[in-house]
Amino acid sequence: MHIRGDHAELVVGGRLDVRSAADARTVLHSAVDDGVGDLVLDLSELDSWDATGLGVIMGVHRRAGRCGRRLVLRAVPPQMQRLLVATRLHRILAIEGGIAAEALPRA
Repeated sequence: MHIRGDHAELVVGGRLDVRSAADARTVLHSAVDDGVGDLVLDLSELDSWDATGLGVIMGVHRRAGRCGRRLVLRAVPPQMQRLLVATRLHRILAIEGGIAAEALPRA
């Protein structure tokens, strides 16, 4: 897993899972604490995330809210969009451009 950027926009790549969660949490919490305004997480380079990784994202979302900031997810890969829809987290998290129609359940 790698994270690069500053306190306003970060690119997250690789795997966000139980092995990388602690490091990711540290970097992301520092970015929230050190900045103002929206914190954009560009997930275009993210290969996968597990429940622990998703928990890190939700923790950062809560921390940003407590700091008067908003976490915005950008370029969420389709498979991860489907997971956000399945867990209904797409209703809570700000997702730039919204969720693709393919990720939404069919009525």
